[in-house]
Amino acid sequence: MPAPLQSVIARLQAAVRQFSLAQRTFAVLAVAALVLGGVALSSYLTKPTMGPLFSGLSGADASAIVDQLGSKGVKYQLADGGSTILVPQDKLYAERIAMAAAGLPANKSGAGYSLLDSMPVTASEFQQKTTYQRALEGELAKTVGAIDGVDQATVQLAIPDDSVFVEKKKDPTASVFVRTRTGATLSNDQVQAIVHLVSAGIQGMTPTDVAVIDASGKVLSAVGTGTTSGPMSSGATTDYEARVQQAVQRILDPLVGAGNSAVTVTAQLGTSSSQTTTETFSATPTTPPLASSTKTEQYAGAGGAGAAGVLGPDNIAVPSGSSTAGTGTGSYTSTSTDVTNSVNKSTQVVTTPPGGVQRQSVSVAVDAKAGGGLDMTALTQAISAAAGIDPTRGDTISVQRMAFDTTSAQNAATALAKADAATAAEKKQSMIKQAAIAGAVLLLVIFLVVLGMRRSRRARREALDLGSLTAVDEGFDLPGGIDGAGLHPVLPPGPSPLLPDPRAVRREEVEAMADEQPAEVAELLRGWLAAPSSGRRR
Repeated sequence: MPAPLQSVIARLQAAVRQFSLAQRTFAVLAVAALVLGGVALSSYLTKPTMGPLFSGLSGADASAIVDQLGSKGVKYQLADGGSTILVPQDKLYAERIAMAAAGLPANKSGAGYSLLDSMPVTASEFQQKTTYQRALEGELAKTVGAIDGVDQATVQLAIPDDSVFVEKKKDPTASVFVRTRTGATLSNDQVQAIVHLVSAGIQGMTPTDVAVIDASGKVLSAVGTGTTSGPMSSGATTDYEARVQQAVQRILDPLVGAGNSAVTVTAQLGTSSSQTTTETFSATPTTPPLASSTKTEQYAGAGGAGAAGVLGPDNIAVPSGSSTAGTGTGSYTSTSTDVTNSVNKSTQVVTTPPGGVQRQSVSVAVDAKAGGGLDMTALTQAISAAAGIDPTRGDTISVQRMAFDTTSAQNAATALAKADAATAAEKKQSMIKQAAIAGAVLLLVIFLVVLGMRRSRRARREALDLGSLTAVDEGFDLPGGIDGAGLHPVLPPGPSPLLPDPRAVRREEVEAMADEQPAEVAELLRGWLAAPSSGRRR
């Protein structure tokens, strides 16, 4: 080992030996922290940046892609419950191209329009129609599956055959099955988006022809209504009642104050759509007729005598006792007019969507103390206008002045104040405890530092091992001196001078130098004592 390196190691060992227990512990902890920090920093710097290779994968596709990456030795990470695969950023595009060459992801849930690429030329009309319908179903399923919260989607279409008879024409229908992700729930807006997306993708299909069902078997949208009377309509009813309640409460709070009124709204919303067609016909007196015709019939002539008597057997007239012959004349006239006039025709089609208010009732209670001076009639009219009360559809409203029980409110306020005070006291105690702990730790650190410094100073003042010394006559001076003066091992006592003794000053300087540089002073003393004695005797 080179001499300079040995010297450095020896100095380090000598410095470590002079450390106290606290200093050694601190040094070990510092070295361990540096090593761990270096390892963590190296691991962070050498860790590759991961990027998403594919996301939204099915279980089969994710398994196949993971097998491909494992066989190639490529590091990967799984996220989003295994539906997203992350790979190093520098290998992202290369692996994506390699997976596409291997036919991954296979997307077995719906091939889409790619089915038309493999259809043979000799396919029958039925095969062509069925393949096209499967392609539509696959494309719609992939589009619905891309909606946030949808894990898997399946679309089934029922497209009737074309017919030349209008009466036999039927509208196409669709059913959509959706499986949501873990912890996700489809909102009403998302369900309506699925309904309109599917209906707009099929010719002749309306939103009321689409049914949406989730994995739990709940009907999110029913055929013929476009909505359901289940949780979706219940949520719409709750939202409407909350809006009306807030509108009424905004009127009451400035009048009676916050907390001095109670509002309850109960509404009944329609869950089905309806369509009404009205045709109105009206005459146009100022417009000339489209067509007019007149028909006249006239008849005139003379009549002969008729046989008189009673019919006998075999319808033979039996003459009466006497008969007379008579003559007569007759005439007939008939006139008819046919006029075709222009008539105005007005057709009105009114479509009522689901969610309309069929009936609602509003009940308001006002504190008698806060609302004692209010006109209840005017207040009722104001609340009716704010809530949109319509008596024609059976809406009801009730506004009453009552005495409120404020005991529970006062108890709640008192309990809340006590809870706030307890929380504040707990926070204060926690701060005091933390401050005490911090102060104790600081004092302990200061104590350890001072103790280490004192022990270090004591270690520096310990007697130095000068080795085996040659016997020197007490009368001879030591060779050389510090600052031109000789060193005497024993100094005679003397009276304390008024001015500092130069020898005492030099002795303090030597002691200070021995405290600061003990190794150098010991080496110097060994050299002096090992040198041949050539000093003069006293």
